[in-house]
Amino acid sequence: MEQRFVWVTTRRIKPGTLHEFERAWRPGFAPDGLHRAYAYWTEDGHEITGVSLWDSQEACDAWRSSEAERSRRETMAPFVVEETEAFYQGGELGLPGR
Repeated sequence: MEQRFVWVTTRRIKPGTLHEFERAWRPGFAPDGLHRAYAYWTEDGHEITGVSLWDSQEACDAWRSSEAERSRRETMAPFVVEETEAFYQGGELGLPGR
């Protein structure tokens, strides 16, 4: 299994603020070590989960402690009600017949 490093953040946001939150959420540039980033939200738009794939935990930690990320989180803060986050290691599961 090819090892992946993943940062997952789930935020409950204020009702009716999904579009404003999404604008605040997008970083202005791709941080070093970031391969991909995804966002998934509930049908009602009250919860959004971000999933990012990194070279390493160190690359993710460097971004998370950067001034750019601090500023981005500050911009998102007015829309966020609750937030959980965690770093994971793992890989893609092979599906039978694929």
